Amino acid sequence: MTDSSTLAELSPDFQRIVEARHHDPFAVLGRHRRDNRDLIRAFLPQAEEVRVGSAGRVMERIAGTAIFECEVEAETTDLHYRLYWTDQTGQTHSFIDPYTFPPRLSDFDLYLFGEGRHWNIYRVLGAHPHSVDGIDGILFATWAPNAERISVVGEFNGWDGRRHPMRVRGASGVWELFIPELQPGLLYKFEIRNRAHGTIHLKSDPYGRQFELRPNTASIITRESGYAWNDADWLAQRKDWPWLHRPLSVYEMHAGSWKRDLEGGYLNYRDLAHELVDYVKSAGFSHIELMPVTEHPLDASWGYQTTGYFAPTSRFGTPDDFRYFVDHCHRNGIGVILDWVPAHFPKDAHGLARFDGTALYEHEDPRLGEHRDWGTLIYNYGRNEVKNFLLGSALFWLEEFHLDGLRVDAVASMLYLDYSRQPGDWIPNKYGGNENLEAIAFLRDLNTVVHQQFPGVLVIAEESTAWPQVTRPTWTGGLGFSMKWNMGWMHDILVYMGKDPVHRHYHHDQLTFGLLYAFTENFVLPFSHDEVVHGKGSMLAKMPGDEWRRFANLRVLYTMMFTYPGKKLLFMGCEFAQTGEWNHTTALDWPLLESNLHKGVLHLVSDLNRLYQSTSALYAYDFESQGFEWIDSHDAAQSVISYVRRDDDSHVVVVLNFTPVPRHNYRIGVPEPFGYREVFNSDAECYGGANLGNWEIKTESVEWMGRAQSVVLTLPPLAGIVLAPVAPSATPDCGTPGDE
Repeated sequence: MTDSSTLAELSPDFQRIVEARHHDPFAVLGRHRRDNRDLIRAFLPQAEEVRVGSAGRVMERIAGTAIFECEVEAETTDLHYRLYWTDQTGQTHSFIDPYTFPPRLSDFDLYLFGEGRHWNIYRVLGAHPHSVDGIDGILFATWAPNAERISVVGEFNGWDGRRHPMRVRGASGVWELFIPELQPGLLYKFEIRNRAHGTIHLKSDPYGRQFELRPNTASIITRESGYAWNDADWLAQRKDWPWLHRPLSVYEMHAGSWKRDLEGGYLNYRDLAHELVDYVKSAGFSHIELMPVTEHPLDASWGYQTTGYFAPTSRFGTPDDFRYFVDHCHRNGIGVILDWVPAHFPKDAHGLARFDGTALYEHEDPRLGEHRDWGTLIYNYGRNEVKNFLLGSALFWLEEFHLDGLRVDAVASMLYLDYSRQPGDWIPNKYGGNENLEAIAFLRDLNTVVHQQFPGVLVIAEESTAWPQVTRPTWTGGLGFSMKWNMGWMHDILVYMGKDPVHRHYHHDQLTFGLLYAFTENFVLPFSHDEVVHGKGSMLAKMPGDEWRRFANLRVLYTMMFTYPGKKLLFMGCEFAQTGEWNHTTALDWPLLESNLHKGVLHLVSDLNRLYQSTSALYAYDFESQGFEWIDSHDAAQSVISYVRRDDDSHVVVVLNFTPVPRHNYRIGVPEPFGYREVFNSDAECYGGANLGNWEIKTESVEWMGRAQSVVLTLPPLAGIVLAPVAPSATPDCGTPGDE
């Protein structure tokens, strides 16, 4: 320890080194030329003796301090010399002095970061293997403009903030230090001393690539990945993928509770890849959407309170294990979308909150900087370096892990300054409005850059308001998202389906209202995790009636979903009618598939997926009005709707009966004079139904519903049917996928 009298006698630079508050330790430590001699200086708090070189000169201790120095003849000592020091137990240690290396970050990198336009900033900030003059080590860098001193601490220096203080790079607020001979796999953090009040903050690396398994919070130095990808063909075709006019059916899942291993633990990313891909392929989905696997401290947040924006969570393995997961999906024709959360971040002491002792990533004023409902903080989107952090994160996942899309969480909370706030508890923008202008600019930049850098990648908004042009190009005033979740349709249809069928005719508008706005945006139809938690019940539990009616209701609901305009998303467990709410602490209730009714729902969803993906009329114009045409939207008395889905060359007819009453001799108008065949029937016996349907459907020249041709049908109870036209010479048959 240094006593106060000794400290008072030291120069200000030496005092700041001893007190661990120097912003430029290179001004004091390392090699300093004096005429033809070099002064070498080191600060080693645990050292009893220090030498330059194994048999070199013993350095002198400055009295009462842990500063050691000596002079050596110029050119007689290695440029990057090695120091040998002996601790109090007599053990000898050695290291190459990190304070002999010049700055490593380029001025151009720092300039781009300050402008908020360094798309690969994750290759600059953080901890990266680096080589200088043939010496390997780790280059550390972080942004903290309000720090007085930052040190790299870790198991390599006893977590002592005095040992490896960093240098600040001028007004950029970026600090860096190259530490030679460190190896990947070591734990580290940044110890930050605030300039204004001297408080010490121990923080994980915002750009860290890997973290300890919770509850531990240290960052882990990672080596540059040498993973050998095998998805070049997938990536090549994705660039030209016309997703607007192709089927998209998404299986949303939580990696920690889809399945567990035999001991009840998590599956590794690699094991999960094999089991999940086999299952998803058999169920007919085209994509998997992962609830956030970005590192997070609390299991119960499901990943939505992220602390590691550049790190797959260690719960399921290493970053290369996650690369394998994505690679395996691609090699089996399955796309991967990641839930990504730029709307807020948690207050955990080791994370971004008050990173350098100030509201750096967030706003100081809680009316701008805090989501009280969630107990989280809001990013300051108007700060270039914060915007660059988030843009860098998005691009990192797409570049490093080959992801096919990002689903951006809680977009509504980003767009509105008064989101979930009472009057007087928010600050208007400069025009007096409630729009968050900085967040809007960020979202437009996000979508512009992602679509430029990664053609074919999707950016999907979870946005629940009537904000206009969410999925329209930025150059027309839109936000630039590829798609957004249709929360209005989801809400209306679930309210409707929750009614007893005897009352549904009073609520018929909830079936039909969605078509008034269905083509104003590029919509995804979501039955997501949010609909099966927090007391909302499972999808099956939302359905009224006895067991038969609940299953039939669910089958007709899914039939509507897969034939209605919009891409599809279904949360795990919903595809086999999980009976209980989703519980993130346990695996899905897979034994339910021993029941024919639950197995039947899975069979139904699988066949709907295949029908959807093989029938261009059901997807070619999901986002355009020419792909949909009502036959009859007014039969509220019988709770029946019918419509046509079409592409340029073909069409199908969909009829849905939302009552448990079979409708015999039910006539509808049809577009063509040819006969029709039933290609899908949700009442098929293999799905758990009664197999009531239509085996031969002849078109009659009877004008009906404003059409010259019509057909007479039998509508099964609480069921939907899909009809496809056939040429007169064709032999009609059942055609129901479930009868194969």
